[in-house]
Amino acid sequence: MTIETAEEAGGPARTLWVEEPAVRRRMPDPVRSSAVRAVLIVSVTLIQAVTAVLCTLAGSWLAFPMVLSSVVGTVVATWAVLDVWITRQVWNQRHGVTSVPSSTARRLRKERRAAQRDAQRQQRDAERIRRSGGSGRLSPQS
Repeated sequence: MTIETAEEAGGPARTLWVEEPAVRRRMPDPVRSSAVRAVLIVSVTLIQAVTAVLCTLAGSWLAFPMVLSSVVGTVVATWAVLDVWITRQVWNQRHGVTSVPSSTARRLRKERRAAQRDAQRQQRDAERIRRSGGSGRLSPQS
């Protein structure tokens, strides 16, 4: 029994790695570095918390210092996660979307208002014609 490659079998060569386009855009560098820092800090804090629990269960003298460091680590981890959020917001504010949706919305509102004014004007003209005699003529017949 022999193993044939795709080329020997007559088919197209199949590559091991196929490039696919990214579904989401890449995070900006400051946000990515902040996120990596937060993940590292949170993981160290979780390791400290597990160690504190195990030291407490074992009755070790290291339990109290580990609990204190876990509390401090929790505060630092919370700060790191907030840093990711704030960095992302600042980046979006400074370098964010360059489109101007408000101008598009403004143009659409202006067109809608103009259409409403035209409809109201036609309604007023029809009302005025109806009140003036109802014949549908703008000038009296002589």
